[in-house]
Amino acid sequence: MSRNIIIAMLLVIIVIIGLSFNYLREEKEKINIKPNIEIIYPEDGSTVSKIVTISGTASDPDGDDKLLEVEIKIDGKWILVEGNTKWSYEWRTYEIDDGSYSIQVRSWDGTDYSVVKEIFIILDNPEVVETDSHKWAVFIAASNFPLDNESKLGNGALNLAEYMVDYFVKELKYSTSNIFILFDDGWIRTDNGYGQPIETLEQRKHKYDITYGGATKNTVYSTLAFIVDAANKFDDSEVFIWISSHGCGDSDIPAGGKIFERSAVFLWDDTLSDLQLGNLLNILKSKKTCIIVDACYSGGFADKTILNFPELFLFKSKIPKNGRVVITATSKFRVGFASTTQGPLFTQLWLNGIITGDADGYRPGLFKIGRPTIFRIFKDGKVSVEESFYYARYILRKSESLKDYNKMEPQINDRYPKIGILRSMRGLVLGE
Repeated sequence: MSRNIIIAMLLVIIVIIGLSFNYLREEKEKINIKPNIEIIYPEDGSTVSKIVTISGTASDPDGDDKLLEVEIKIDGKWILVEGNTKWSYEWRTYEIDDGSYSIQVRSWDGTDYSVVKEIFIILDNPEVVETDSHKWAVFIAASNFPLDNESKLGNGALNLAEYMVDYFVKELKYSTSNIFILFDDGWIRTDNGYGQPIETLEQRKHKYDITYGGATKNTVYSTLAFIVDAANKFDDSEVFIWISSHGCGDSDIPAGGKIFERSAVFLWDDTLSDLQLGNLLNILKSKKTCIIVDACYSGGFADKTILNFPELFLFKSKIPKNGRVVITATSKFRVGFASTTQGPLFTQLWLNGIITGDADGYRPGLFKIGRPTIFRIFKDGKVSVEESFYYARYILRKSESLKDYNKMEPQINDRYPKIGILRSMRGLVLGE
């Protein structure tokens, strides 16, 4: 065999080997690696109740940008959850039977599913126990949306809600099992709410074993339905509802554009109008109910417009009823104000009037703008929610340090214990 033939054969062999290696390399690059997934909360074998924010992490060895979705299955079909590398799912268990449940999750990268991660938990929703105290409270705040918006309110409403809970538990004897805080989508974010999700409310270390969840439409609706049903079992029930959020309106339009519109606030994923809240509370029987809506253009929740003038008949909310005190931080035509760390201004003043006792004896005054009492008889050592309303209204109007906020014009519809000029003049004192 000639030398030239041998060289040619060697060249062919080298080319074939090179092509083979290149083919194998390309095929190896085409091999997809399965993504991974983990459940962080709750822990395997733990006991849960009411609102359970199941959360965890997922990753993809081929790059986290390849992750497309995360799914969960709780003794049923697979359901898409929120998020991917950090994901969560709110499991609302009010109408679900107690018992042992399997929670399975998986992630998908468009080609392969991860290995299914599974834990087992015990669902144990406590029964309503008949005691001397039948009190329920829910604090609802949607503060940090939409994603690209400079009007975020930070974590101030959450901080204020937890401060209020501390007072309600210690001083008003509310049971921790009957207290709910619904905030944003159930996640805590960096940079005081302006940044990225870092952990769910349930994952945090908190002082009291209360129920946390997101201020999403489904969670708000189901939580209020649960409270209404629980409170209706007792003749002496007391219900406190606090809502802090962005109000729906346009500050560039006179009166916020609300003259012929309903008052409404933003939830995390929807809005809640005054009529919708009225319908949710329609069958609530409690004769000791306080509802505070601290948001811009919120007067319609109290069936008030401005200067305590009543709302137009077509826009009645159905919220005010005998036994209820409905308070809003602003008139229907005004904006409100809030601190990104301490929460909405009106509620801060209202709560301070109760805690310090400084609101004792405050009276309605003309157009219910609030004034201190001139008669000692009106001071009894107790502060009602109405007295504290008039106190906060007065401070907003008279304080030099708050002069930039004195046009909020908070509104009140006081029907405790009943409506009419012959009703009792006593106010609603929480915790009695």
